[in-house]
Amino acid sequence: MTEGVQRRGAGAGERYEVFHTDCLARDVVDHVTSRWGVWVLISLRRNDLRFYELRESIQGISEKMLAQTLRALVADGLVWRKVEPTTPPQVTYGLTEFGRDIGEPLTELFDRITRQLSALDTA
Repeated sequence: MTEGVQRRGAGAGERYEVFHTDCLARDVVDHVTSRWGVWVLISLRRNDLRFYELRESIQGISEKMLAQTLRALVADGLVWRKVEPTTPPQVTYGLTEFGRDIGEPLTELFDRITRQLSALDTA
């Protein structure tokens, strides 16, 4: 590979060069670990939710930030979006297989943190 040139993808068995700023894998990691990306993935871990249900489940997120976060996660293939042609449109979101795979360790981390905090409260 030529120095300074980054491939946008990787072939079978190859790794992405995540330390390059234009690496696709790095973009996905940035979206998943963003302030709100983690909470969206955790909120969708059990069932599909409509936009307003997601907004209510993630306290402190604005509609604008939720929309931006969902747009990025949909573009990355982590979340799917379904629009029902009603007035107003009903938009439902859920995790793709990729999103479930990525969300699993996040959920595990979240569960470990809450267990440890609970243990500290009882100590």
